[in-house]
Amino acid sequence: MSRRQAFVFALALGAIVALPAQAQQFFRIGTGGTAGTYYPVGGMIANAVSQPGKIIVTAQASNGSLANVTAIAGGALESGFSQADVATWAYKGSGIFEGKPNIPGLRLLANLYPESVHVVVRKGSGIKSVADLKGKRVALDEPGSGTLVNARAILAAYGIKESDIKPEYIKPNQAGDKMKDGALDAFFFTGGAPAGAIAELASAGAGIDVLPIDGAAAEQLKKTSGFFADDVIAADTYKGVGQVKTLAVGAQWVTSDKVDANTVYEITKALFSDATQKTLAAGHAKGKYITKENAVKGAGLPFHPGAEKFYKEAGVLK
Repeated sequence: MSRRQAFVFALALGAIVALPAQAQQFFRIGTGGTAGTYYPVGGMIANAVSQPGKIIVTAQASNGSLANVTAIAGGALESGFSQADVATWAYKGSGIFEGKPNIPGLRLLANLYPESVHVVVRKGSGIKSVADLKGKRVALDEPGSGTLVNARAILAAYGIKESDIKPEYIKPNQAGDKMKDGALDAFFFTGGAPAGAIAELASAGAGIDVLPIDGAAAEQLKKTSGFFADDVIAADTYKGVGQVKTLAVGAQWVTSDKVDANTVYEITKALFSDATQKTLAAGHAKGKYITKENAVKGAGLPFHPGAEKFYKEAGVLK
């Protein structure tokens, strides 16, 4: 082998040895059921912030908030979407995590958008209030979902125990199918409006109504659970449904303190680039809420250092 060949060979070998340092990183986002809001928003974000050759972000369907924070704690996911209430409880060991191991390593990447509480009934069912659900067949969403946690709190605020209804623990799209077939009277869903499964149901058959959550019950819920806020689902968000007063909780993107700070910084920076912001605003009704100003609101747990670095540089966090 000539000196020149040996030199070229050494360079090539050096490049091969250096490859692992340049290897692509994979960053997963746990979302929710395919009929909800987390799944399409997660897919949009993953596509927009991925940097081929550097960081590949993927969105995965899951059972929702509780399942996501648990998977992050166990290392099965790098990140996930969660309702603000569930994320705060998980971090502090309060609420549904009372008496259970908390997740002290949970960190906030961004607060995303408000999630409206929907209580959906068939149009013409005669059910006008949450109080009317007593004795009815009601879907509360799956175990592991934030919706189930909210549904139980809301029923209790209206003086209804789980034993007072005929509960089912199924996803909103399955609940919609059962409602179409006349096998279900109502279902709960906490998520950004419009939600695909509900929009589809509103356009089919007799249509739907969404029950209000207001008055004394709403005031009690806001007092006992500070993460609930007043919300309005605008008229015609769903076909044939007028304006509805309800409550909302923040949808948050959470991660682990074990995730590399530079990786989170790059993802956060990409999330708020002009190109991503345009994509999100055009791609989903909730996309326009995902701004760097909203990202730092309602934080019930510490920011990941990588996200914090970006928000400080952007001037939205001191």
